[in-house]
Amino acid sequence: MSPFQPQQLIDFVYAEARLLDEQQFDAWLALFTDDGHYWMPLTPGQTDARLQASLMYEDTLLLKIRVERLSGQRTYSQQPKSRSHHLLQQPTIEAQHPWHNPEQGHYAVRAAFHYVETRIDEQALYAGWATYELIAQGQELRIRQKRVDLVNCDSALRSIQLFM
Repeated sequence: MSPFQPQQLIDFVYAEARLLDEQQFDAWLALFTDDGHYWMPLTPGQTDARLQASLMYEDTLLLKIRVERLSGQRTYSQQPKSRSHHLLQQPTIEAQHPWHNPEQGHYAVRAAFHYVETRIDEQALYAGWATYELIAQGQELRIRQKRVDLVNCDSALRSIQLFM
């Protein structure tokens, strides 16, 4: 297995955001490893998702349930459907991150973002950083964990319907 090049890691992050904005949730979900997690900490600098409360800490089963809910015909909170747009700063390779070890096929990538979620006449803007722990599985990359740190994570937030 040859290590992934930095541009391939950057392209992966951009493609992941595009899948979300195009509401290709099944394809997005397929990017996660079987033991993958989507984590949104509740406090700045939070270090543990299990011993501290989080805005979200979802394994692939919970993510699958949320994806099914988003496409369900009886999901009234999604009639009409929410839409999103990610604006990403160019992702950076986080070589100092504890997970990052290209020789083992482990990569850490971080991207600052502005995220807009809209439904009917309401629009919400969020800003923060997404940190991806990626793992090489054969010739493909998979998400072991996506951590979304909102600038205002400890504020009273509206219900977030989609994925950042």
